[in-house]
Amino acid sequence: MARTIAKDHEEKREAILRTAAAFFAEHGFDRASMGKLAQACGVSKALIYHYYPSKDALLFDILDTHLASLVKVVEAAALEPGTAQERLRALVRAILIAYRDSDAEHKVQLDALSSLPEDSQRHLRGLQRRLVTCMSDAVRALEPDRFTARPDLVGPVTMSVFGMLNWFYLWHRPGGPVDRDAYADIVTDLVIGGLPAVCAGE
Repeated sequence: MARTIAKDHEEKREAILRTAAAFFAEHGFDRASMGKLAQACGVSKALIYHYYPSKDALLFDILDTHLASLVKVVEAAALEPGTAQERLRALVRAILIAYRDSDAEHKVQLDALSSLPEDSQRHLRGLQRRLVTCMSDAVRALEPDRFTARPDLVGPVTMSVFGMLNWFYLWHRPGGPVDRDAYADIVTDLVIGGLPAVCAGE
């Protein structure tokens, strides 16, 4: 008879993922041991291995779950109606809101994705490319004529936007002078206001 899945299987898996993301973010993926991780999770190492056969498999699930959720949110935001400026603002805000409570997963993504086997990296980078495509389409829509003349600028501008968003977690503190909504407006206004000068080469 096939073994049935416990009713709390998914809840336990999600709890392990959240704790593991925080543990890897704090200690570094390469230096983290499964034994210490099990202690942090409050479970046995055998239970960790029941869910994940290796540390690589656990890291992959952390990143795949995080990026797939982010792609879902971002692609939905990219379909919102409105002007090009309004769509960019909605997209930037959606990313920052999606990053909320995911600082550990985001740090692990930046620090440890390259530790995974090539086939796992290929899958995760495919998800990343979908995020980049949404943003580059939104950026291009702001100045379609200028970007037609200077298509080489779409990539650098797009990645500059992600640069402003990706490192937000390093300096932002809850209750500080700038919350996520306010910072989304700052980033969007910087892009909208600066694009004419960038495209003109000034």
